[in-house]
Amino acid sequence: MANNEVNKEIKKEFIDIRQPAVAGQFYPSEAGQLADKINKYLSLVPEQKPDGRVVKAVMVPHAGYDFSAPVAAYSFNQLKGRRINTAVIICNAHAAHFNGIVIDGHDAWQTPLGLVEADKNLAGKLIKTDDTIYFNSEVHVRDHTLEVQLPFLQTVLKGDFKIVPILFGSNNSYEKLAQALADNLSDNDIVIISTDMSHYPAYEDANKVDQQTLEMIKKGDIEKLENHIKSVENRQIANEQTVLCGLDGVKTAMALRKQANWGEIKILKYANSGDAAVGDKESVVGYGAMVFLKAADGKQDTEEKSSAIDINVLSREQQIELLQIARQTVESFVKNRKTPEFTVNDKQLQKQEGAFVTIHKSGELRGCIGQIVPSEKPLWQVVRDMAVAACSEDHRFDPVSVKELNEIDYEISVLSAPKEINNWQEIELGRHGVIVQQGGRSGVFLPQVADETGWDLDEFLSQLCWQKAGLPPNCYKNKDVALKTFTAQVFSEIK
Repeated sequence: MANNEVNKEIKKEFIDIRQPAVAGQFYPSEAGQLADKINKYLSLVPEQKPDGRVVKAVMVPHAGYDFSAPVAAYSFNQLKGRRINTAVIICNAHAAHFNGIVIDGHDAWQTPLGLVEADKNLAGKLIKTDDTIYFNSEVHVRDHTLEVQLPFLQTVLKGDFKIVPILFGSNNSYEKLAQALADNLSDNDIVIISTDMSHYPAYEDANKVDQQTLEMIKKGDIEKLENHIKSVENRQIANEQTVLCGLDGVKTAMALRKQANWGEIKILKYANSGDAAVGDKESVVGYGAMVFLKAADGKQDTEEKSSAIDINVLSREQQIELLQIARQTVESFVKNRKTPEFTVNDKQLQKQEGAFVTIHKSGELRGCIGQIVPSEKPLWQVVRDMAVAACSEDHRFDPVSVKELNEIDYEISVLSAPKEINNWQEIELGRHGVIVQQGGRSGVFLPQVADETGWDLDEFLSQLCWQKAGLPPNCYKNKDVALKTFTAQVFSEIK
């Protein structure tokens, strides 16, 4: 290779080198074969025109190249020709058990394509931020999840770069790492999140769960992602063992995005091992490619603008107050048939906004009723009244009983004002709730219905027309049918 002489010099300088653990297993051990393989995968990725935004982080899978590299290439293709200082590579540990967050202490990492220097300066800054972040080279020696990303980085990046390899163990805090990175990353550093998705369900089950997971990550809401994962676990899908094996790395990137004021999270590609030539569809592992973007030159990201104007976002403290009102109301009404009074001083909760209250029992829907159009009542009172209705008036269920109260948890959706649209194709699945109206019939789906069901847009709208409004399934395409969209801030209480 052209950089052999440089690598010889590096070997003289760096005595402590992390040797490849899975070369010849997960990817070719011979440099020429490896380079050809990576370039082939990159050549199959459709060219995407740059839109002026800067890639700040990517999510990539880490299985053997024959299975996951065609998906990983979509993320790495976004970095082609880029010059960076340091790539921070993060995953949950797969080959060791330990507490905290461990940064590798080797001087450099070896791959068949050469040596990559570790950024000891940045790593040192990170470990000074918290005692749970520390050096330990041993736990990195056999773990493949970070190693398999290096040959791709060596291929697509221009010039020299450094790395900070990080593994999450038990009893960790992704918030602490996200804050440490926000405080110490330079504008020319990137974050690589290494994770596979569903582990070992059947092909169709993986497709459905993983598409929902990708949409949750795209929303940038960590609480929604956590709730989604709990929901998948409660469904007990056959052979589904893990939804995201690099979950803490994903949550780190999502938290960092908020702290560093990045913009859109974009889904680039999904496939699973059943799509590979050597794979089968009985038991698969899912692979997703995503990119975290930031608008260049200080401009606000257009996706951030569009979502910000739809609804007044409640703080976590305001969310908790509304959730407490919902819980206390249901418990009082079910036990005593009395609707309690509350003293609410928060001005945001006095605003006139629509809301839905959803009740779950053991992860399953137990009641859901709401008010879409704002009334003269303040938001907190709408939540109180809809809590009573959800526990006692949802015709699909018997009223909630006293013995069920300890098994109940609550979800609240605060709604923006509905806006009529002219074309059903304007609807953004997972972001928009939809109201359909024709004659005296109407129906509504909240935005999260798409995430919970895995429906595509056609099925989402067909089910809305048929299930909720009692109209023909394809009525949404008719010009005399009114369609309105709204957005929702959804937050929940998980026991």
